[in-house]
Order: sequence, then structure tokens, then C-alpha cells
Amino acid sequence: MTERSAADVSGPIEALLLLAEEPMSVELLAEAVDVPRPVVEECLAELVAFYDETGRGFELRELGGGWRYYTREEHADMVSRFVLDGQQSRLSQAALETLAVVAYQQPISRARISAVRGVNVGGVIRTLLARGLVAEAGHDPESGAVVFATTSHFLERMGLRSLDELPELAPQLPEVAELEAELGQLAVVRTAAGDGEAEGQVP
Repeated sequence: MTERSAADVSGPIEALLLLAEEPMSVELLAEAVDVPRPVVEECLAELVAFYDETGRGFELRELGGGWRYYTREEHADMVSRFVLDGQQSRLSQAALETLAVVAYQQPISRARISAVRGVNVGGVIRTLLARGLVAEAGHDPESGAVVFATTSHFLERMGLRSLDELPELAPQLPEVAELEAELGQLAVVRTAAGDGEAEGQVP
């Protein structure tokens, strides 16, 4: 049987990627079109170059552990206005802050996230779980509490290939342990102040 080349499988691979609801890995594509992995890798590289050279309004990108079509960044505003018409659901500031804590400190428990942010994050965690941006990732070996980590969907939405591509935190930001200590001390001070203020007040 004659071995198929990258050009031979470009059509089938394009068809598969057009139907994909999430990024498809090279291994999955190779299995689907029944060719070795190097043939698929060559095909993907040729498709990426072809779309770039011809100035298509879409591009083929590797994100979240797989490949998928995306509209080009320069058309994002137009697509958002025309297709979404301002109806896209955005994460709240609280959700974004919580997601950032998980992304940089994962795996991390709900209690520890609350300590870092200084507020209860139960509702926010449920929102992030429902959006598929974070997922349960086992239990803390010391406390036994459920810990959370970001998902491949998070990488895809953030435009990252892996967590290694997360931007470095500003050097002036305190480490989580230091921040927890500061928040803990603040909580003690507030509690003491609250106890003092409570004297003589009607419950």
C-alpha cells in the first residue's frame, strides 16, 4: 500500500478540525486519518504556512494540548460586535482574581484561595467549575481538602500552550505564604477591634 503524504491528508485533517469543538491532538488526528504522527505534523505546519501566506481571516493554532481553527486576532473586535453583539458572558472581577490565584498556585484548596483573597470564594469556585476553567485535582496531603487546578480549556481560552507560558508575576508582589500571613494578622487585628466595639452594643 502506498504511504500517504502530508498533502494527501490535508483535506481530511481540515474537515476534522472544522468539526472540532475542542483542540485535537496530533495523536488523535493521526489515528483518525490513519497515518504516522510525523505526516500529521508536516501537514499541520503546511496548513499554518498556507493560511498565513494567503491572508485568510482564520488561522490554525496549537493551544490547550491540541490544534484548532481560530479567527485572527486583528478581526476579534469585528467578530465580537457582529456575532456576539455584546452578549458574551464575561467573568466578574472576583472570578478573574480567583482564577489568577489558582493558575499561579495550583493545586490549591478553597480555604487557601480564600486566605489569599481575603473573602469566601465558594460561589466563585462553583462558577469557574461550571465554565470548565478549573477542576478538582485531588486532595491536599495535609488537610485532606479538595484542591483545584486549571484545565486545558483554561489554556485554550487564555491562548497558552502550557502553564509555562503564564507571564511572570511582578517581582514586587508578595509570595502567597507572605500574603496569607499578612491577611491572617489583619484578620486578628480586625477581630480584636470588633470585640472591643461590640461591648455595650445591642446584639
